[in-house]
Amino acid sequence: MKPYPKYFEKLRIRPEKDAELKSRAPTCQWDGCKEPGTHRAPVGRMAEGKYFKFCFDHVREYNKGFNYFSGVPDSEIARFQKEAATGHRPTWTMGTNGGTHTAPDFAKQRSGRAGYYNRMRDPYNLFNEPRDHGAPRERKAKPLEAKALETLGLDTKATGQEIKARYKELVKRHHPDANGGDRGSEDRFRDVLQAYRVLKQAGLC
Repeated sequence: MKPYPKYFEKLRIRPEKDAELKSRAPTCQWDGCKEPGTHRAPVGRMAEGKYFKFCFDHVREYNKGFNYFSGVPDSEIARFQKEAATGHRPTWTMGTNGGTHTAPDFAKQRSGRAGYYNRMRDPYNLFNEPRDHGAPRERKAKPLEAKALETLGLDTKATGQEIKARYKELVKRHHPDANGGDRGSEDRFRDVLQAYRVLKQAGLC
């Protein structure tokens, strides 16, 4: 057996993980310590963003005795804790800020903004007065449907039976056979037919 087999030539020694970091680190700032200062420790109150450089053993010892509120009165500590609950942002007591004004679309009778509720669909009537569930729900006609109802001389509350009855009445009145070929009546007859077709396709009759 050879003293240096070929397998030994392929072995590589893994470098120490923190060796390069330690070589570039400053000396530990703990009195009398010559180890590399590889760990940061906060300087303290009124020196935020500044850090000491300690070795691992001394940073642990420093952190055990570190107190951010050292030398601060208890009243100041309590105030700091109270302000921390709101992220140290100013707050106001509800109802005591007399200088504020509500927006024009703010609803005083309910929470939120009235404009928001006007734009929001409310099919179950959650944000308005209680509704009689036994009463039929009024259907809001679309522009084309409203125009067709107007052509028949009806409003948006007209039922299917009323639409059919009105349609039959107008057809009998304006049919060319009943008017001797009057052109004005013929145009009106055509409008009635078109309006009824729109309402039927919409499911209103």
